[in-house]
Amino acid sequence: MLIKELVPIENVIFDFHSTLVDGGDPGDWIDAALGRLGRPSLPAPEREALIAYLDHLWTHAHTVDPKSERDLSAERHRDVFSRTMALLPGVDDDLTAALYDTMTAQWRAFEDARPALRELKARGVRIAVLSNVGVDIRGCLAQNGLDVLVDEVVLSYEVGVVKPDPAIFAVVLERLGTTGEATLMVGDSGRDDVGGASLGIRTLILPRTRGPVHGLEAVVRLV
Repeated sequence: MLIKELVPIENVIFDFHSTLVDGGDPGDWIDAALGRLGRPSLPAPEREALIAYLDHLWTHAHTVDPKSERDLSAERHRDVFSRTMALLPGVDDDLTAALYDTMTAQWRAFEDARPALRELKARGVRIAVLSNVGVDIRGCLAQNGLDVLVDEVVLSYEVGVVKPDPAIFAVVLERLGTTGEATLMVGDSGRDDVGGASLGIRTLILPRTRGPVHGLEAVVRLV
């Protein structure tokens, strides 16, 4: 039996949310939204319920958006967010809007994101960010100092297709000018981030973690 030698990894595609950046502390997010509205803090029981809900917000969103259609346009993204928040009693429209408007400001790069990307760049590896998202994350990449380390950014709402559809992975490969065999995908979802496997993309899943570090040094070791 012939054993095919693996092609060296020359490109790494990273998922964005919960892979390179953390969603932030839900309590801080609530405080930012209330501050935007000029409101006092919520009563403790309501605050704790909202913190727990926001901590799994996009899991709850599958109830109203099972096919992730929110990630196909900015309008749908905000609509699905609003309808998801409406499932939790006691959250009015103004608070929902303020939470949405302060959402991306809560996103912070994991402490090991920049070092990992810098090391990959030093080795001549090309880097792309591929995200199912309905908002432009480039500002967040810049805010966290990641933009200068990334060669390509592919967002679902801009290309009209969402992970795990192999078509969106094909877009990234085309923009990088490479093949699946020379590429590694790194994400946190065993559902969304494995869609490139049919194109020959090797895939590393780093499940969601708590804390400031996400284990991205594993990517450098693997490359």
